[in-house]
Amino acid sequence: MKTKFTAFILCIAAFGMQAQTNPAITSWLQNDSIKGSHYVQGNSTVVQDNDLANVQKVQYSASFVYINTNGIPAYPTGPFLDGNRSLATAQNAIFKFPLNPSKNTGALDVTTGGNIGIFINGVALFDYRDGVSYNLRQAADKGGPSGGRGDGVWNRDAVPAEMDGFDCSKGHPAMGNYHHHQNPSSFKLDKTVLSTICNLYDAEGLYTMDSTKHSPLIGYAYDGFPIYGAYGYADTNGTGGIVRIKSSYKLRNISVRTHYADGSNVSDGPAVNTTYPLGHYREDYEFNTANGHLDEHNGRFCVTPEYPNGIYAYFCTVDENWNSAYPYAVGPTFYGNWERRNETTISETVEVYAPAADTSKNDTNTSVFDNNTPLQLDFNVFPNPAQDFIAVQAMGLVKNTIQLELVSMKGDVVRISTISQGTTIWYIDTKTLYDGKYVLRMIDGEQVSTKKIVLQK
Repeated sequence: MKTKFTAFILCIAAFGMQAQTNPAITSWLQNDSIKGSHYVQGNSTVVQDNDLANVQKVQYSASFVYINTNGIPAYPTGPFLDGNRSLATAQNAIFKFPLNPSKNTGALDVTTGGNIGIFINGVALFDYRDGVSYNLRQAADKGGPSGGRGDGVWNRDAVPAEMDGFDCSKGHPAMGNYHHHQNPSSFKLDKTVLSTICNLYDAEGLYTMDSTKHSPLIGYAYDGFPIYGAYGYADTNGTGGIVRIKSSYKLRNISVRTHYADGSNVSDGPAVNTTYPLGHYREDYEFNTANGHLDEHNGRFCVTPEYPNGIYAYFCTVDENWNSAYPYAVGPTFYGNWERRNETTISETVEVYAPAADTSKNDTNTSVFDNNTPLQLDFNVFPNPAQDFIAVQAMGLVKNTIQLELVSMKGDVVRISTISQGTTIWYIDTKTLYDGKYVLRMIDGEQVSTKKIVLQK
């Protein structure tokens, strides 16, 4: 009897230990206070919403993790200037992911329309498509099931085709389901800015790209494998320095659309021209391992910071200008065994995962001029010297809300603000402050970093 009881206790201990070590359980941005917000076209003032942002609950069993989320990001959404009148709407969803995903050894599963994964803030990931292919007339003549959206030949790429409808954070809603087809970062932070949407409707994204560090784990695909940002280790064993992880797809050298890259003779698409430029359709690309680091699914087996023993991982690919690069995140097929992950209820016994409590954000005993334990994140603070405002930009992923304190040289806290989890930037208004030297404190739990600021008007 004693032996059985001991075995039972060991089993429970191992079950609990899994929650502390498995990134599929620990990596989600849980939140019970931050609410979403949005812009209305023509107005640069953010409208506060009532729905909680990010992830509301994480539960797990021995085999699965369950994510409760509204699908609403902490960064502002909208407006969508292509006529899309939908707003980011609470999805009240539960997603179920395997804790031990496996490779698909059979026929590959093609990514589908709609959700193919979710980011760690609970926001949906879609694949490259917008659901429209070129030959609408042929589909209508056949009376096919596509509803007049096309015949499935020459499939339109949502990223270039729907550019006018993306907000500053490179997302948009489908019937209220806000989602990203691509790397969830802000247009304004790209080296070459392709959209002017951020000029009036300023917003951020889930994380900021940093070419000097391995990108954070930012989501999970429907087959259960992790998704990373744009930068990783040059070599799959975790060595070789940090590089931009490149897609192995490139544009074909074609002027007419009559055949696919594999030689298949298909119904003709439009000739390559200014209306239908190269890259307008998925089939404009061809795959060759010599082109990049990743396989045909846009991933590879490699060492990552969260998986030091290695795992298959997808990457959100960008080009040298940080503009989104096909196939963007996952696809056009899954590496692993996938299924639709939406659940209405949880039918097995689960434990609730609670992140460690943050108890020291309001610690006032520390000298404002000390740099105790530096934050793991780097921050850019600009302009410096400053006049009317200070911008604080997190270089990476903000997992916990960061408290910001602007302190005078006398030790008085003159401004307090925050960077919420799942956002990247905040502005501190300094118009009414006196010229002189200040200290900016950035506090994340017991980690504190300071930067000297000069106001000079």
